[in-house]
Amino acid sequence: MSKYALVTGATGGIGRAIALQLCKDGYGIILVARTEEKLQQREFELKNEYSNANIFSMKCDVANSAEVTALYLDLQEKDISLSVLVNCAGISGGGITAEITDDTWLNVINTNVNGMFFMTRELLRLSMMPNGGRIINIASTGGKQGVIHGSPYCASKHAMVGFSKALGLELARNKSGITVNAVCPGFVETEMAERVRKHYANIWGTDEKEAKRRVEERVPIGRYIEPDEVAAMVSYIASPIASGVTAQALNVCGGLGNY
Repeated sequence: MSKYALVTGATGGIGRAIALQLCKDGYGIILVARTEEKLQQREFELKNEYSNANIFSMKCDVANSAEVTALYLDLQEKDISLSVLVNCAGISGGGITAEITDDTWLNVINTNVNGMFFMTRELLRLSMMPNGGRIINIASTGGKQGVIHGSPYCASKHAMVGFSKALGLELARNKSGITVNAVCPGFVETEMAERVRKHYANIWGTDEKEAKRRVEERVPIGRYIEPDEVAAMVSYIASPIASGVTAQALNVCGGLGNY
């Protein structure tokens, strides 16, 4: 029987890199996102690169608890359980706090926090990881420190880190064999990074090239992290040798944070 890893936010840059890496590690991959066209494209890309792998996609808005329950029930009907759950679905959002709209705040919290919670709660409630496994939440260094003009995003990522630590301890105590950890990337070169640079360029009254330079100046190694570097951390946590690692928040950030 195949061992399966489910990756939410699979159409994004980090999600794609994680799915590719776990496919390379021998997992069947379940790609989850809310945009059908992008999902099909991602599935095609992975199957083209790993023609012998068991890869399929499932459309789901993780911020909708009913859709999440339906997704897991569909997997049960297919007699599929999970070895790895990667909660990677996430969006950015921020601005001057006094000017942040209800929609911006709720969209960030619903996607980043509630989506992680719904996916994890239903996994446990429906016993979709019966033989132990790994729950890996893609948070951020913004989940450990404040980022100016990023209060919704930082609040959501702090919540992800706290949830990971609390649940990791809970599941360690009940001998489930399931570990829970957060991975905290710094600035990663993705489409989201491009949008964030535009956002900061607008706030700072400069262009995107200068915004990128200012960001890189903050990172001790002087560059953005690549998605493959985040995927490598996920691969380690998902591996058998990491069974003693739980309730942790592990940075992949080029020295941006050392906490």
